[in-house]
Amino acid sequence: MNKRDFNKEATAWDDNPIRVQLANDIYKRISQEVVLMPTMDIMDFGCGTGLMTLQFKPLVRSITGFDSSEGMLEVFKDKVVQKNLSGVEVYHIDLEKGECLKGQYHLIVSSMTFHHIMDIPALLDQFYKLLQPSGYLCIADLDSDEGKFHDNNDGVFHQGFDRLSLSGHFKEAGFEDVRDVQATEVVKMGSDGITRKFSIFLMMGQKV
Repeated sequence: MNKRDFNKEATAWDDNPIRVQLANDIYKRISQEVVLMPTMDIMDFGCGTGLMTLQFKPLVRSITGFDSSEGMLEVFKDKVVQKNLSGVEVYHIDLEKGECLKGQYHLIVSSMTFHHIMDIPALLDQFYKLLQPSGYLCIADLDSDEGKFHDNNDGVFHQGFDRLSLSGHFKEAGFEDVRDVQATEVVKMGSDGITRKFSIFLMMGQKV
């Protein structure tokens, strides 16, 4: 199977209505769980083309996106220019090369990216350090899916997550008040031609 190239997929990324709805649903769930304020600085890890990230902008002071795909970030940057937005920055990051995130934030979000991360505890440690006191971490991802969500599992290190296990990693990193809620569901056809329903959770923790 050919390696998935997110750079090549970037220009048509937003054309998928399932992907757009997923970003909308997760944004709505986060905004229901965390009070967004005009003094907040937010980071989105795995921001992609900004489908979810940019929805925060009218309600907060700044948003910063990190992603490993230059192609995705170029689409994101084009949106920022077209909308004439201020207080928005994006950065390329490659954790596998040892690069580290930067900044200080009141809220860190990540949508459908964690299953692509090999070392979850190390990333959670980074997030904890980047959060301001009383800041929140919100992670949306797949419940255990037996590897059936993606047509191509190249670069997928986790076939969804067991919520109890992931919450343990949150607590080990120092987060308190760790909890999870159902974020949304995705109905899609797999590479085997079978249509399945996949559940997406939102897990939250606070730095106190």
